[in-house]
Amino acid sequence: MPGENLSRDEARERAALLSVDGYDVALDLRSAVGGSDGEPRTFRSVTTIRFRCAEPGASSFADLIAPSVTSVSLNGRDLDPGEVFDGTRIALEDLAADNELIVDAQCAYSRTGEGLHRFVDPEDGEVYLYTQYEPADSRRVFTNFEQPDLKAPFRFEVRAPEGWTVWSNGAGELTDGVWRFAETKPISTYITCVVAGPYHYVTDSYERVLADGSTLEIPLGAMCRKGLAPYFDADDVFLITKQGLDFFHENFDYPYPFGKYDQAFVPEYNLGAMENPGLVTFREEFVFRGKVTQASYEARANVILHEMAHMWFGDLVTMVWWDDLWLKESFADFMGTFGNVGATRFKDAWTTFANRRKAWAYRADQLPSTHPITADIRDLQDAKLNFDGITYAKGASVLKQLVAYVGQDAFLEGARRYFKRHAYGNTRLGDLLSVLAETSGRDMTAWSAAWLQTAGVNSLTPQVLLDDEGRIAELAVVQEAPESHPELRPHRVKVGLYRLTPEGELKRYSCEELDVDGPRTVAGYTAGAEAPDLVLVNDDDLTYCKIRFDETSLATLRDHLGDLADPLARALCWSALWNLTRDGLLPAREFVALVLRFAGRESDIGVLQMLHAWANTALERYAAPEWRATGGELLAQGALKELRAAEPGSEAQLAWARFFASVATGAADLALLKDLLDGTETVEGLAVDQELRWAFLEPLAAHGVAGEEVLAAELARDDTASGKRHQVRCLAARPSAAVKAQAWAQVVESDALSNALVEATLSGFGRPGQEELTAPYAEKYFAVLERVWRERSIQIAMHIVNGLFPAHQDRPETLAATDAWLAEHADAAPALRRLVLEARDDLARALRAQACDAGARSLA
Repeated sequence: MPGENLSRDEARERAALLSVDGYDVALDLRSAVGGSDGEPRTFRSVTTIRFRCAEPGASSFADLIAPSVTSVSLNGRDLDPGEVFDGTRIALEDLAADNELIVDAQCAYSRTGEGLHRFVDPEDGEVYLYTQYEPADSRRVFTNFEQPDLKAPFRFEVRAPEGWTVWSNGAGELTDGVWRFAETKPISTYITCVVAGPYHYVTDSYERVLADGSTLEIPLGAMCRKGLAPYFDADDVFLITKQGLDFFHENFDYPYPFGKYDQAFVPEYNLGAMENPGLVTFREEFVFRGKVTQASYEARANVILHEMAHMWFGDLVTMVWWDDLWLKESFADFMGTFGNVGATRFKDAWTTFANRRKAWAYRADQLPSTHPITADIRDLQDAKLNFDGITYAKGASVLKQLVAYVGQDAFLEGARRYFKRHAYGNTRLGDLLSVLAETSGRDMTAWSAAWLQTAGVNSLTPQVLLDDEGRIAELAVVQEAPESHPELRPHRVKVGLYRLTPEGELKRYSCEELDVDGPRTVAGYTAGAEAPDLVLVNDDDLTYCKIRFDETSLATLRDHLGDLADPLARALCWSALWNLTRDGLLPAREFVALVLRFAGRESDIGVLQMLHAWANTALERYAAPEWRATGGELLAQGALKELRAAEPGSEAQLAWARFFASVATGAADLALLKDLLDGTETVEGLAVDQELRWAFLEPLAAHGVAGEEVLAAELARDDTASGKRHQVRCLAARPSAAVKAQAWAQVVESDALSNALVEATLSGFGRPGQEELTAPYAEKYFAVLERVWRERSIQIAMHIVNGLFPAHQDRPETLAATDAWLAEHADAAPALRRLVLEARDDLARALRAQACDAGARSLA
């Protein structure tokens, strides 16, 4: 029997054969506390599944990943676990029309964030549990049919240590020492959930009068570890939650269907969040221990609304198989920003989307692994890797284009019909397209073929011809596509024309919508207009494309980017310039110069922080190696200048302080960081809280200024889970061959570290500027790849494969070594090959950009 990597064909065959009527799951989690006698810690899981078989006498299988199975009973017959259980599946022979399967198993607690994760808080010794399943890890906790289209109601009951509280998807109560939870609506296995432990829990409620006059009441809850309780701003979480519930009820016309709405902020979480109905889980980093900018609060609000949208897109209506993952993720990603703008205080969220979210999409869509939004998902490993920038951010961008194409009213009415027609069911692409065709009156076939079923990103470039009087004779938009994905698409865009005013502002004086179709589209309405200083071909960011500039526009931006009055237009121009840099068309040092010249005038704090990240990447990856020291000095000088000039106590001051720490390399800069830590130096208004202390300590550790004793003292000051992660990262960042050897061994040769500490160690190990220290590990990396993939969980294996790739050994020899591994391992797991191919492409892109930069004249 095949292993745990369930294929699409197997799922399709099983779905045709079986229908599931319900699950009863009993978990005994009392083993989570106390000693473990040195053995791997396990818990008892007893599952009863009632299901039907369309062909009595046929065979199938149930899914379970567990160290051991105590007993298996099928329709009253006791089966020998040694014969029917192979470690990942339970063979089911001679099925009846109606069946009952009972499995009693010992399942393992997780330290990788997959299944039932167990976390011990170093601050107080308390134990916290939570589950995380997507796409297929519920089988690590209870026996099931692990595929999204075999929905069923679930009843959970849980025994837990005394004094604990337990939550699940339904409302629960404690009776006779057992937590019993209300039966759920029919849902997929991957969105069931259990959270248990001494969590700090806050409650609220939401009420709404529905169209029929009835009142919908939703109990609200929010929780985090006790150690984070002093920082937990539950009021703001509830505010966004209520605003979101109002917004989605107004637009979806389908009452929230899952009873209560709990939100759990949990430790060592691999994702941003997970849309378990009635019990959404989030990474606890959304509970801010120190001062953060409004961009962080906006990001949290976006995630809250993203997960809330999933209650309808994904939970109520679920894709048949992971091919149509986009049916939930693209919509939730779009709705997160749509809701932020429509319901919350974050009215400029589309600017953040254009600048930050779409950057993820542009990168993913230019990798060799790019795929259509409706992807070809052969198995679960494929599914795991497709939670990517295509499925989320490109899909959301395309939906924004769809709204421009069919109109917002038609789009939302299509969503309403989709929910009512397919409630508690499973859908494919055609189900959504059919309702959109009904509501818009448009044929969705051609749109879908161009946007959902092909890969790649188009470039749109303006061509401006002037007449003898200096006015526009013709303005055209040229559309191009890469050779690898030559599809040209229909784009509804706004073409903005900008001129410099006498006051020095760069303002829009004309903006019209245009349907771009084919290689060249003339904007006839512009004939006779004043000649523009800047043409922005995707103004207001309606479509998904790479914006290019004509020479006049590019020259204008070089001198006047900071004079653009509109924040969204400015963000779009920054994004376009970054794409030019990544594509090796704009020297990295020129992008750095633009950041140094104009970033200090940026009013949108999220855009400013993105510019800081891009400037770091430009320096570390895309600048010619011989210029990096000069570029680093320039960035450090510029960051310190802006830090001292920023309004005391402002968000900009905090952002520049963090950026300064990230680029500080010179002795004077490092001494300043040390003095800020010691308190012997201050910057007016800058509060050096604990999170900022760790941000200052990392470069000090990486440059050998802060050693093990200093880091140990800081951990004593901040002896928390967060402090431990920071310390581990700083320890691995120290510039020592012995340190790198130890970090490598801890990650590659041992599985003792939790997922969060693996990530922290990898982050410290791979710091830029330590290429000589990490050079010996390039060859070792390729030697251990297949073993790591075979022996570690897929989540940890992905961290290691991505985190240890020798990206900073940015030489043609590293590219050749990567190509050699790929050529010699054609039969390696496709998901592993995909990760290596993506890393290889990033390296090749970096080398092309470095060649472009090397040809540029020095800033000096």
